Amino acid sequence: MRLVPKKALAVSHVAFENLGTLRHVLSGRGFEIDEIDAATVDWDAFDATQFDLVVILGGPLGVADEPSYPFLTREIAFIKQCVDTSVPLIGACLGAQLIARVLGANVTPMGVKEIGFAAVELTEAGLESALHGLRSTPVLHWHGDEFEIPEGALHLARTSIGRNQAFAFGKHVLGLQFHLEVECADIERWLVGNSGELVQEKIDPAVLRAQALRYGNELAAVSAVVFTRWLRDLGL
Repeated sequence: MRLVPKKALAVSHVAFENLGTLRHVLSGRGFEIDEIDAATVDWDAFDATQFDLVVILGGPLGVADEPSYPFLTREIAFIKQCVDTSVPLIGACLGAQLIARVLGANVTPMGVKEIGFAAVELTEAGLESALHGLRSTPVLHWHGDEFEIPEGALHLARTSIGRNQAFAFGKHVLGLQFHLEVECADIERWLVGNSGELVQEKIDPAVLRAQALRYGNELAAVSAVVFTRWLRDLGL
């Protein structure tokens, strides 16, 4: 019998891109959750091996912004420690891009923004993975950069806009370009936080609001299935 509670660390970059539906899954599986702000935390105070799971969440920055935002250098070093010590690791959007960078893959601009709810196409490997539960459920996309699939990783999903939407590196690392974790009841926070980008891209927030209302319940149920299977496969 396990006497010490399982511990998860959630690393955020902006407040509205949080654990979302993943929080319910982790709490239901007995995790204690520590949440930190990547930009302000004292990274020296954290050792990846203290945690049973680390989740790196999204944000408006990109991997190329490291010179302007030096905290990213410390965060990347922490992610490398996770990889080197086989600490289970989930990355969402920016989080997945940072993990891909640690694994030696390039992260580059797509030349177009992929914003809105749309289904992903699972690869053969994706159909055999925890992502199998996605089927045709639309997920939230919100990115302009794209990672390459790291050497030695499995390519799990694609869309017509972004060919690299998810990867698995061994059993312990899952990188998702899309936001499977989004809690659609919080979509207004996303719309406000990204209002400038929506204006720039000429995207009507009413469209995203309607999509969130339409797909929110289905996405929450599917995300629970996917995350639960991934954690169960690791014995977590």
